[in-house]
Amino acid sequence: VYANELMMVKIYQDFPETMSSLQAVIKKHGYQVSRVQRVDIGLEAMGYKTDRYRIVFFGKLDEINAITSKYPNMFAYLPLSIALIAENGTTNLASVNPEIYFEDVKDLQSKALLTNWYKDIALIFEDVIKESSE
Repeated sequence: VYANELMMVKIYQDFPETMSSLQAVIKKHGYQVSRVQRVDIGLEAMGYKTDRYRIVFFGKLDEINAITSKYPNMFAYLPLSIALIAENGTTNLASVNPEIYFEDVKDLQSKALLTNWYKDIALIFEDVIKESSE
């Protein structure tokens, strides 16, 4: 499902395999994984019952530097991220559509970068789906 503000897919594969595939695919597309953040611990501490929940942060340093040097407010939205949420033997992947930040950037080069990130996230999702079905 690709909504205006959110990109999301369901992977019919267990969480550990999807996590491994996602990180490998992100690297295959030329991005660097900067960190993986656990979210489930905080949710459980607040009383929520949850399966595994992680956020993978990634990006290309030169692209992040290029857009944030023109638009420092973009620091709040970077690096890019994909959330993984385990659910009954499947894993959902979700990411913010980078094109929602079009209003925050004015030049065509920055808008093109946001569109490229959108396309890359879509391709990353497609590749993880392919790997999960092999």
